[in-house]
Amino acid sequence: MITWNELIKLKLITTANKNMITDSAIIKDLINEHDTSKMVEGQRYYNNEADILNRKQYFYKDGVKIEDNTKPNHRIPHNWQKLLVDQKVSYLVGKPIVFQCKMQKEYEDRLNLILGEEWDDTLTELAKNSSNKGAEWLHVYINAEGKFKFIIIPAEEVVPIYDTSLQENLEAILRYYLVQVNGRDRIRVEWWTRETVTYYIQADSGEFELDDTEPVNPAPHFYYNEVGYGWTKVPFIEFPNNQERNSDLKFYKELVDEYDLNVSDLANNLADVQEIITILKGYESTDLAEFKENLRYYKAIKVSGEQGSGVDKLELNIPIEAKKELLDRLEENIFLFGQGVNMKTDRFGNSPSGVALKFLYSLLDLKASVMERKFRKSVKRLLWFTTEYINIIDKKNYDNTEVQVTFRKTMITNDKENVEIAKESKGIISDETIIANHPWTEDVTEELDRIKKQDESPDDYGSLGGEVNANTAK
Repeated sequence: MITWNELIKLKLITTANKNMITDSAIIKDLINEHDTSKMVEGQRYYNNEADILNRKQYFYKDGVKIEDNTKPNHRIPHNWQKLLVDQKVSYLVGKPIVFQCKMQKEYEDRLNLILGEEWDDTLTELAKNSSNKGAEWLHVYINAEGKFKFIIIPAEEVVPIYDTSLQENLEAILRYYLVQVNGRDRIRVEWWTRETVTYYIQADSGEFELDDTEPVNPAPHFYYNEVGYGWTKVPFIEFPNNQERNSDLKFYKELVDEYDLNVSDLANNLADVQEIITILKGYESTDLAEFKENLRYYKAIKVSGEQGSGVDKLELNIPIEAKKELLDRLEENIFLFGQGVNMKTDRFGNSPSGVALKFLYSLLDLKASVMERKFRKSVKRLLWFTTEYINIIDKKNYDNTEVQVTFRKTMITNDKENVEIAKESKGIISDETIIANHPWTEDVTEELDRIKKQDESPDDYGSLGGEVNANTAK
């Protein structure tokens, strides 16, 4: 990885020219050194396109290895990657995260209005893609109508440039992707810095040159009242899966491959033993094709009187129990090292307690907590851009550091047990805390407003009001 300071020392960028790249070779080097193989692999397994699908069967003839298209070749992938990733995503961001700014309710409402439901859906995609690839990127921008927007940029297209090798401060982003130019594929490059974006296009020679289709190049990040501005920060936000930017698949890929292989081999063996293997004794010169055809047609076999001649059949015994034990062990290890929840478990009975359920979710919670810590920092960066936009449009002076970000994890709980705990907590902790932890509560503020209205006009709620009030731990 090359750093911003190294680019300056090599004179490959110049501050006098608005941080443009001055050497086409550095663009090609950055693109060529960008390894996306693991990202593609994680996405591929999520789409149930495991390595087993590429398996071929071979045989040797006269010492030459030849592909065998006649033998059974079952290739059965099992989508463990989707199962484990969807578990984590649903657990961590299945419920929308909450932005709270108690001292400035107007600011909080403005944030929620701008980000809206689109952000909730985008965050889910970011979590899924980051789990598969190791990281994913979000680009923030202001559209032609002057509205604040964001879009996911695939990590395969993004090469980050940091100020140091410690990856602390993002100084630039090189984004590259294929476009059609005169019917031919060309790589287009966007070089984003703290103030501008410069567009390059690959020429017929393979070199990169400024894209003359852009009216302004380099261009500001956005325009407001027809005046160009830069964010003063690179408008790209990384959402890493973990510190090492590893895909979840890295930790159990071999287990998944072994599971697919054994199930596929078992299917091949079962297909093979459906046909009886016939052993001819004393008929070494017999044409096998002719023998099988005669057996099919006449349903009989002629044998000679020679001693030892005859026909036997060979029965193959498949070690089904050994295979089953191996598959069970592989499944257990996939959930163990994939840090997922095996819902097939019967160790906790039909109605597990809250403690048992927490134990069941412990590994998933551990994995999700790592992503939560990384994503929280990324969401804070998004709030910085959103707040800058609000301050410009509304002429305010809000501070994004005052916003509290809360992830609401989702897990199966014992509702009856939680309701009992809520009722017993009355008078010990505040009603708001009790309501927030009640299993039926979806929006704490809305529920408090309902209770207030219920207390003011109890007759409007009918005879059921008292029972509902008790169940919500009022």
